[in-house]
Amino acid sequence: MYVLIGGAGLVGLSLAQKLVELGHTVAVIDIDPIACRYAREQVGAMAFEGSAVSTEVLLEAGIRKAGSLAAVLRSDALNLAMVTLAKHYGAPHILSRMRHPDFAEPLRIAGANHIISTVELSVSTMVNAIEYPQVESMMHFEQGQIEVLKLSIPNNCYVAGRSVAEIAQDSQFPTGSLIIGYQPHPHEDLMIPNGSTILEPHSTVLIVTKPGSLHQVIDFIEQRC
Repeated sequence: MYVLIGGAGLVGLSLAQKLVELGHTVAVIDIDPIACRYAREQVGAMAFEGSAVSTEVLLEAGIRKAGSLAAVLRSDALNLAMVTLAKHYGAPHILSRMRHPDFAEPLRIAGANHIISTVELSVSTMVNAIEYPQVESMMHFEQGQIEVLKLSIPNNCYVAGRSVAEIAQDSQFPTGSLIIGYQPHPHEDLMIPNGSTILEPHSTVLIVTKPGSLHQVIDFIEQRC
């Protein structure tokens, strides 16, 4: 896929690097010639020096052929302008970084398919790390209405050696929660479990649940036999 990124700051360059590693063709736009040179020489992306809200630069950078566009410029106002132009030129998938929540609705109206609030994401991640230190990672979906957490299975805990079906049928397992991923060993691939999958000690599970059930899920998984 051809991906166009507005902004070659830390976020823009990190995003470009990941996308290049995944095999995408990536182009970045930035007014800083040093950042553009870095994108070309160190990241392996194309780089266009100029304003990401200039129609001339956007057309030169190939906005009409971009499968996805990410606006990660230094201000919300600039991101809003880039999203508006991207929508005008028919970009099918538009993402934008957002610093201030006042821009959420304008960005949506302008055509952003995904809006990533960097402040909310950072704060939420830190709060979860403080509240749930045993959780390896946590993802939020539908404005925090659904949580996906990654937990390791301690040795001698209640669920170790039991099947996914047994756990799902256990009256103590929070209603509406589901084990959706299983990794037997850190060096093995994540798999989608079935009812007969046995949770071995020191393995890892992905569980989807509601925010109000987080404590119950963690307590259930970690309780001792």
